[in-house]
Amino acid sequence: MSTDSSAQRRRSLSGPTMGTRYSAVFFAPGDLHEQKLAAALQAAVDRVDCQMSSWKPESDLNCLNGAATGVWVPVPAELMFVLQGSLRIGQQSRGAFDIGVGDLVGAWGFGARPAPADDLPPGPVVPRPATTAEALELDPPLRRARKHAPLALDLSGIAKGFGVDEMARVMRQFSIPAWLVGIDGEMRAGRAKPDGTPWAVAHERPVRGVREAMGVIELEDRAVATSGNYRHYRDIGTRTISHTMDPRSGQPLENGLASVTVLADTCMEADAWATAFLVMGDVAGPRLAQVMGMDAIFVLANGTVLGRP
Repeated sequence: MSTDSSAQRRRSLSGPTMGTRYSAVFFAPGDLHEQKLAAALQAAVDRVDCQMSSWKPESDLNCLNGAATGVWVPVPAELMFVLQGSLRIGQQSRGAFDIGVGDLVGAWGFGARPAPADDLPPGPVVPRPATTAEALELDPPLRRARKHAPLALDLSGIAKGFGVDEMARVMRQFSIPAWLVGIDGEMRAGRAKPDGTPWAVAHERPVRGVREAMGVIELEDRAVATSGNYRHYRDIGTRTISHTMDPRSGQPLENGLASVTVLADTCMEADAWATAFLVMGDVAGPRLAQVMGMDAIFVLANGTVLGRP
């Protein structure tokens, strides 16, 4: 048996974050300080959670949400980066991706304060008069932001993806070339495994209450994320309410899509665009993905699959 400390062997780490768990699978030599790596990964995802959680009252995001209009609020570098990316993707998706849906998320019972099982908003939730791009001003050089209108930001469609990218940054810092890191269905891979094979990620069938793969996606130096209506939802009487909000209507999303899976260079991009394409629907979503040259898989409610990675 070889005792060469440079021999690559498969290892795995995991830990709690954002109400779920992160995972990391990688190949590294025997002399790797695994406890230091685990601590660095945990610190990375904890930092994202503490800055961007809608559920932590003291998060930097909630400090911005709670600030009065017109008041500059200090913003950490990571949060500023995500806010900038959110506004850019919001513009590119023509408003389909919008982080200013915090009030809608709460009104429909998916926020930090859970609503009663049979509760619905007492009346229609009217979309706010200003867009997020108009209501939120960012000052990146001074790392500060301010609102020009009442606005509740929600980063649930992008923060996990950024958290995965932060894990990828840690793996590179430890000079580990072959790895697969993820938080829930948001995943990012480094180089291929030592035997040359890519990392395999299951493409889940979007069926409620069932965990079943409908295919396999191979990853190498790429990220993947999926958004759908089959994991987080509420049954209210005979109606099933999706956790994804349509910022244009002020209502939970209802269209012909069951899920959208996007491949991109970063998991933040994949995460946000999966949400954007899901909101756009089964016609406008695939059309924009094609125009932008993005790899995306659209699964319709009837099981039809559009697009390939």
